[in-house]
This record gives sequence, C-alpha cells and structure tokens, in this order.
Amino acid sequence: MAAPTSSRVILGFDGSLAATAAIDVGATLFPGAQAWIAHLWTPPFASEGMRRRLWRGTAHVNEFVEAIEREGQWEADRVAAVGTALARAAGWHAQPLVERSYGGEGLDLAQLATKLEPDVLLVGSRGLSGARAVLGSVSDMAVHYSPKPVVVSPYPLLMEEHAALSKGPVVIGWDGSAGARNALAAAERLFPSRELLVVSVGGGRAEEPDQGQHEVLTVATDRDHGMSARSVAEALAMCANERGAALIVVGSRGRSAVREILLGSVAIATLHRAFRPVMVVPRPESR
Repeated sequence: MAAPTSSRVILGFDGSLAATAAIDVGATLFPGAQAWIAHLWTPPFASEGMRRRLWRGTAHVNEFVEAIEREGQWEADRVAAVGTALARAAGWHAQPLVERSYGGEGLDLAQLATKLEPDVLLVGSRGLSGARAVLGSVSDMAVHYSPKPVVVSPYPLLMEEHAALSKGPVVIGWDGSAGARNALAAAERLFPSRELLVVSVGGGRAEEPDQGQHEVLTVATDRDHGMSARSVAEALAMCANERGAALIVVGSRGRSAVREILLGSVAIATLHRAFRPVMVVPRPESR
C-alpha cells in the first residue's frame, strides 16, 4: 500500500499548522520520498516591532536595510530547518530549500517544480471556501501554473480522513478526456499498490480507460445544479467520503487562470469542496 520510495516531492512550508500537517499527509501518501522543504520569504522581512528595534535613524539607513535582510535570511533558514527536521522525523529524506519570493508564492513554487522536476508539488491549505479561496491563494496559483501534479492537503483533517491516508483507495475523476487520462496515468504511476476507483459523474457515457484495465463507477449529481463544476466536484467528494478514499485525483484542462476563475473548473471546485487531499494533474502540453 505504499508509493515508490523513489518519489520526489517539493513541499511548500511556511511554518503554519496547515504546512506542518501537510508534512504528515505527504509522508503517509509518499513514504520514504526524497523531499525538498521549500520556504519562500519576501524581503523586506520583519514585523513592525522588529523594525523599531533595528532602526537607528536616517543616518543609518543602509545599515538598517542590511540588518533587515540579514534577520530575514536567518529567520527563513530557521523556518526551513524546522520543516526539514519534521519531514525527516516523518521518514522523508528531506533537505531545506530557501528561496526569495516577491509576493507570488504559488507561482514561485510552480517555478521550482519546473526547475527541479519532482513527481509532485505538495501544499497545505487552510480549507477556505467561496471568494476567500478563489482570490489568489497559494494552492490555487500552484495548481494553475505547476507543470507537475499538485497535491493540496486541506487542514484540518478529521480522524477518519487521516486514517484513510495510509490504506484508502484513490478516487480518479473520469470523463474520458485527455485531462482525465493524464490524471489516471499519474495515479497509476504514483500509487501502484493502491486500489484505484475511476469515477464518472452524471449520466453521460464517458469513453472507457484504455484496454479496459479499470471499471468505471458512475455516480449521480445534484439535479438542481446539473453538470456544473460545483455539482461534479461535490459528487466526487461524496464518493470519496463513502469509499474512505485517501485522496481524489482530477485532471486539469489547461485553461488559463483567469478563465478558470471566471468560468469555474472541476479541478478548482474539487479543491474547495473536498475535505480530503486532492491531486490536480496538468496537461503536459498546456504548461
């Protein structure tokens, strides 16, 4: 019931409870992985109180700027070291990775995924919903721009949801599209020993997976909302709950971030409605 020990993971770590919990989730889904614990910090660092302590007057502005940079780098290294220690204690072969960011952490993490080519990018989410979840969250931006699959771990998980991580099946959203096929292929590669549940939502006839290696399970949607992204996402989440799934895997159609935010997408809707980890797999040619 384990993922390959050769899995390579980038985990975005900011020291928060959500990021700390994501380490535990990731270590359960990808045991023994090679991991980069990536901490992004935005200069100039320091709270207002810290700046007051460092300020020595306008005659020492250069020294003040240097002190802010120095303190920021030290704090960033400390946070990354804490995350790395936690990851190693969880069984990962982890190393710290400290990078500067200029306010776009999700995009910066996606760029790291382009550079380092991990198997997955893992980020924690505070479980926001509605407008608060849509407008520029780190997880949403990472999903939109990463060339690699992104696993978003919601926080907090219930005991039952957490227990499912180690032995639960993997639910794959299926509609016969190229995005769904990429999602299924990624699940097969990353979770070769897991039970894979290929789930089609709604009454339409979706093309079967290649060579019929997986039976397709059809589930119904909320009739009031038809086949909207919301209804499909809620049906996938309900199926995952009923089956005690470890996580849900969905494919991205590769549309732009603005288009997905305005028109909605099953991938983003699932992130906002599933209280289990969700892996979004991009279309290779779309990034």
